[in-house]
Parts: sequence; C-alpha cells; structure tokens
Amino acid sequence: MTRLSRRPLFAILALIRLGRLHFLLGGVLLHLLGVTIAVYAGAALNLRAALWGQVAITASQLMTHYANDYFDLQADRANKTPTNWSGGSRVLVNGWLRPRLALQLALACAVITCVAILVLSVFIRPGFDTFLLLFVAVGLCWFYSAPPLRLHSSGLGELSVAVAVPLLTPLTGYYLQTGAISLLPLLTVIPLCCLQFAMLLAIEFPDAEGDRQANKRTLVVRIGAPAAARLYAAILLLAYILLPLLVYLGQPLSIALAVGMLSPLAALLLWWMDRGDWHTPSRWNRLGFYSIVLLMATAAAMLGAFLLLIGTG
Repeated sequence: MTRLSRRPLFAILALIRLGRLHFLLGGVLLHLLGVTIAVYAGAALNLRAALWGQVAITASQLMTHYANDYFDLQADRANKTPTNWSGGSRVLVNGWLRPRLALQLALACAVITCVAILVLSVFIRPGFDTFLLLFVAVGLCWFYSAPPLRLHSSGLGELSVAVAVPLLTPLTGYYLQTGAISLLPLLTVIPLCCLQFAMLLAIEFPDAEGDRQANKRTLVVRIGAPAAARLYAAILLLAYILLPLLVYLGQPLSIALAVGMLSPLAALLLWWMDRGDWHTPSRWNRLGFYSIVLLMATAAAMLGAFLLLIGTG
C-alpha cells in the first residue's frame, strides 16, 4: 500500500481521535439515567423525546471536544506531560489535522445541536422552558473554552462542567419525558456532581504547568496543586457524607446504597491523593482514569438501581 493510499484512512482515524468518541458513552449513560428516573416516577416512555434528546446531547459533546482542542491549542502545545485523559486529543498539536478544521467541526455540531433543540422545544416538548434548559446546557459547554467567557480560566470552569454534565444531562432526559423538574432527579445527581468536580481536578494536575504558561487558569493553577489535592479529597468525601441527608429528603435508599457500593474505590483514590500521587507524574494517568471510572461506575450503579426499582415496583 502506498503512502498516498493510506492518507484517507489516517485522516479518518485522526478525526475519530479528535472527537474522543469514547467519552460520548458518558453522555448516553447520564441521559439514560434521567429517562429512567422519569419512568420510575411514573412517566410513560416517550421514545421520540429520548432519541432527539440524545442527538442534542451527543452533538453538543462533540462540539465541546472539537472546540476545546481548537481554543486550547496554545495550552496543549505548552503541555509536556499529557496523559490519556488530559492535554487534549494531541491531534492538532501533532499536526495531523488543521486547527481550523476542528473549529469547523465544532460549528457544524453546534448547528446540529441547535436543530435538535428546535425540534424538541417546538414539536416534542413545546415550550420556552425546554429551549431554555437545553440552551443553557449548550452555552456552558461552548463557553467552557471559547472566548469571551473562557469559563475554564474564570475560576468557574469546574463548577460549570459539574452543572452541565452530571446535572443538566440527566435533568434533560427527565424533563423531556415528564415536562417538569422535580426533587428526585436533583437529589440523585448531587453525588455525581461532586464526583465530576473531583475528576476534573484529577485531570488538571498533569496540565497545570502548560496551562500556567498559556494563561489557562484552572483551579489547580489558581489555588496551587497542594490546595487542589485537599479540595479533591473534600469534594470526594462530600459525595458520600451527603447520602444520609439525600435519603432523608426523598432519595430511595437503594440509590444511596448503589452510590455507597463504589466507596472502596473512592477510599483508594483518597489514599493515593493523601500519599502525594497528585505531584507524581508517573501516577497521573492512573489517578485520572480511576476518577473517571468512579464517576461513570456510580452513574451506572444508579441506573441499575432505578431499573431494579422499576422492575420490582
């Protein structure tokens, strides 16, 4: 096979890597969690709402991935210690694709997202509330890295992601099924918001030096790595300390128990953080990976618990 004949395949593989397609599974899982909570609460499954909601969520995720690589290119180039989970896809840094293509793909995905939002808010769940919920979520995703807000450098980036991903994604699934927002999905996602916030801190440690050089002021850059490590531990503990209160407020006990099942992994992460893995480059990849696993496994455990409640109800 000639070099020329390999180029189209290489470009396709680079596009796949740029989109970080494996992260899309998280959007599917969190959206499905919201839909399942709605069915548990008594809503009849609206398949059209679920499908169009997933189109909006997946397209907005891809938009975010492409936009982040484009707008963070300077920081990614300065990053000499990327991991599998941080430092961008490295596609633009390595020169495999033109940076402008990433922006064009981000804008194309934004258009698809807007079309899905219009379909949902006009035809499937008509109303301004539907439009506002989805528009806010997409806005947080776009302006995480895009100017003029660049939320990741404002001190609010981690919080904005904790709102956009583990809160608004399940809430979108729930709302599109029920047409309302209730206490149950809000109680359910609180531990996930804590775990998402902690996970973001974990993947910012390897990027800190490059981010600092590029003036990308994440929390790890702003408060320093030692303070960020303490914040990671506090937020991770909060996810479990709040469980009794959440049950008292109305969360089913089985959901809290599903969250608690993953506490051994959380304890391991706390131990790693306490012994200083946050400043040991050889351990950054593992710390980021298992922080992601804890978040996704907890969401999956919650989903399974709700499905069990539906099946036995």
